[in-house]
Amino acid sequence: MYDFDELQVRELRRKNPTALKQLYKAHYPMVLNLVLTNSGSEQEAKDVYQEAIIHFYERLQQAEFVLVCKVKTYLYAVSKRLWLKRLAEQKKQIRMETEDSFAGIDLEIFDLEGKEKNFEAMDKALHTLGEPCRTIVEDYYLRSLTMEEITEKFGYTNADNAKNQKYKCLQRLKRIFFAGVKER
Repeated sequence: MYDFDELQVRELRRKNPTALKQLYKAHYPMVLNLVLTNSGSEQEAKDVYQEAIIHFYERLQQAEFVLVCKVKTYLYAVSKRLWLKRLAEQKKQIRMETEDSFAGIDLEIFDLEGKEKNFEAMDKALHTLGEPCRTIVEDYYLRSLTMEEITEKFGYTNADNAKNQKYKCLQRLKRIFFAGVKER
């Protein structure tokens, strides 16, 4: 986690109202853009962001919760999941209002629900992965660190060795993920 994020998380855990206000202002434009570019309104973006902030704030109050990415990344992921869920609910509601109860099964809803389940399965697989693989995968794919930065962070002799390790970790993650998907 980055220094600013660590300070912000510490202050939020202390229930500092100023830190909460700063959090609201800091990342709202990102969520507004997400919702507006995906068939939403400004009010819907505010609602989704409010829910994401509440979720994040409540999670921070839990002693066992450890933030393993940037605050911005976490809020974006939660907001995206909330927005996709709302879109699916809206689509389902429109479908029920315009057709007979059982007449039309909307495949898009099932697709969104399937993606949600896959997202949850990937999250579970990532947490099952273990260290240092979990951090390497998160650093590369979630935090957008370069192979040189990962090389330096983990003390690899060169970027090729780090890339090789990332590849092995990714293969392991895929095995865990697909084993979990088969169990569903």
